[in-house]
Amino acid sequence: MDHTALYALLATLGTWAVTALGAATVIFFKYPSQKIMNLTLGFASGVMISAAYWSLLAPAIEKAEGASLPPYAVVTLGFLFGGIFMWGTDKIISLIRRKENTQSRAEISKRNRIFMSVFSITLHNIPEGLAIGVAFGALQHQMTPEGMMGAATLALGIGLQNFPEGAAVSLPLRREGYSRKKSFLIGQSSGIVEPIAGVLGAILVVFSEAILPYALAFAAGAMILVAVHELIPECQSEREKHPYLATMGILFGFAAMMLLDVMLG
Repeated sequence: MDHTALYALLATLGTWAVTALGAATVIFFKYPSQKIMNLTLGFASGVMISAAYWSLLAPAIEKAEGASLPPYAVVTLGFLFGGIFMWGTDKIISLIRRKENTQSRAEISKRNRIFMSVFSITLHNIPEGLAIGVAFGALQHQMTPEGMMGAATLALGIGLQNFPEGAAVSLPLRREGYSRKKSFLIGQSSGIVEPIAGVLGAILVVFSEAILPYALAFAAGAMILVAVHELIPECQSEREKHPYLATMGILFGFAAMMLLDVMLG
């Protein structure tokens, strides 16, 4: 296996492990502290937004020099496609959930409700795994500290987002009467597609250097959408109680990532 594909596999195994950790809340806790979760997710949001430019978009612009299209067009297309790809996946999930919500409890069995919940989160994890794989696959053509940091940051941000997703599957199952063990096993299974998608994304980039700037911009677009659509709204869930907690997490997360990228660059 190519070493970048191996890195992608290890990174996505890590995001799967965080999903499992989130699912494990059904065994150890009622639910983790919302204050800590908000601060952590806010910090992750800032890190991801910063890394989207310093570690992904800036290198993509540089690598797009000499392409058939102007660099700004290459990077813009890749960035938008990454965001639209994630948005399209989210729309599919929304349609599935809407169909589920229009049916009464008498019309659908407990098994079907569980399947729809697990399937929707599993589907959401496929493009996330692809984005991580693309970021690590790009390292095959130019291994740099900032490139590695950008790929690792994407994996870290998506991994942190997977924590509440794992809990979102296992905790409702427990409320439905399933055992803690079974709730955990079903909850963690929603993240199993990420390692598969991650390796596929890395292999795709490794075998086609021409798509590298598009791929880097794609990963940036995916990163921004995840940060803005998923993490930031989630970390603001108790804004009335702690108005600036998550905001300061975002600020310091952005600053920390920018500092590291500029120092290493």
